Amino acid sequence: MDKMTGESWVTTTFETLEDWAASNSFWPFPFGTACCAIEFMSTVSSHYDLSRFGSEVVRFSPRQSDVLLVAGTINDKMGPVLKKIYDQMAEPKWVISMGACACSGGFYRSYHVMQGIDEIIPVDVYVPGCPPTPEGLIYGLLQLKEKVTRDRKRFREQDRNQEKTDSVNAGAAV
Repeated sequence: MDKMTGESWVTTTFETLEDWAASNSFWPFPFGTACCAIEFMSTVSSHYDLSRFGSEVVRFSPRQSDVLLVAGTINDKMGPVLKKIYDQMAEPKWVISMGACACSGGFYRSYHVMQGIDEIIPVDVYVPGCPPTPEGLIYGLLQLKEKVTRDRKRFREQDRNQEKTDSVNAGAAV
């Protein structure tokens, strides 16, 4: 037997490595306006340890984050601010709506409270509850992780099909 040299090899494709990195390194931007923000704070504490899922790098600049985590009540005056923050985020970007108020307006059925943030920005994952538990938010992040993996595979297949179509059309034009 040969002596061990301490070397190790990992074989994979770049696409697999890229998918793994994209789905395991979210940088959330917490947009907390009410009690749900306190639950988010407890989720990133050492007891729940959100860093297990690669989401411990909380950014307070939309240009440095890829997940907008809306936690709490959004009134109509706050809606344009939320939209502007969403627009400032670089692609790819995702949105988690956390809590009953952000998801559906909660128990505020009044003219000044937005009845769900999906009225102004697209939402990828809804985390229900009033307030949602830290376990619920972690489950929402895991659902977002699965969604990102599925979407990346679907977009890659669409690109491959488009390349095949383009090459067939180019061959027919000659």
